[in-house]
Amino acid sequence: MRVLFTGASSFTGMWFVDALACRGHEVTAIFQKPLESYTGLRGVRVERATKQCRSIFSCCFGSDAFISLLEENKYDLLCHHAADVTDYKNPNFDVVRAANNNTNNIKSVLEVMTHQGCGHFLLTGSVFEPCEGSAGDGSIPLAVSPYGLSKGISSDVIEYYSRVFGVLLHKFVIPNPFGPYEEDRFTSYLAKRWHAGVVADVSSPDYVRDNIPVTLLALAYAGYAESAIAKDKPSRINPSYRPDSQRNFATLFASEMEKRLPFPCKLNFAIQTEFVEPKVRINTDAIAMEDGLWDEADFWDQTAVFYKNAFK
Repeated sequence: MRVLFTGASSFTGMWFVDALACRGHEVTAIFQKPLESYTGLRGVRVERATKQCRSIFSCCFGSDAFISLLEENKYDLLCHHAADVTDYKNPNFDVVRAANNNTNNIKSVLEVMTHQGCGHFLLTGSVFEPCEGSAGDGSIPLAVSPYGLSKGISSDVIEYYSRVFGVLLHKFVIPNPFGPYEEDRFTSYLAKRWHAGVVADVSSPDYVRDNIPVTLLALAYAGYAESAIAKDKPSRINPSYRPDSQRNFATLFASEMEKRLPFPCKLNFAIQTEFVEPKVRINTDAIAMEDGLWDEADFWDQTAVFYKNAFK
């Protein structure tokens, strides 16, 4: 399968490219900036990704360079994983700007895809978009944040124009991935606190989330991408692993890391009284475990090794 992939410098994007390449697919990945602009952890991810794929730098989704790639090459599947995440935690996140960037020149992109015989578009969604996942009470989920809103608007625009141009849209909705090469998020915060010799505080233990090992998620993504091009209608999947409270997830993570890291992994749970986000936001499709392809103990080993190296 020949794949054109956007967003390979991201945490999940790097692992998705890795999974696709390891299954024998020919991946061309675009990167928005010049190679030398990627430094730090993102630079490490880019270096890993470029070993698995053909890499095109200074190329954004919908740009002239991107359109030329589509015109000059034959692809079986376009995987649009990139999204505008600039300052995504800010309540003043620019929803309109982000949606415009995520769908830049979408009509031209789809028109060229149709002309070139590439009839499948795989879009990465987020469980925090409106109408994605479950809030646990049967209600229609709202956007969790302005960033989630921008992802939902982008999805609607792409879905509409995919129908107009006769391209089949497939959507892979991400819950809460974690693992090696992750940015400063919940699990990396825990590991840093433990490495500093202090107890890690869990301020929102009663949120229920869908935390999933990134290597397992990547296998699910690659398998879904393979099945997508065999379909004759649009499709979607909302992969779910082990939805649970952040209290129980943090306890599991601490237990697995304490077995593998040379320092105590202790937790302190706050009494949660505020719920600025929905208490429950989880995916709905139990992930298909592929026998022999994913080893949970190996995942925990990889994660511990990553943090050991990061702290050197």
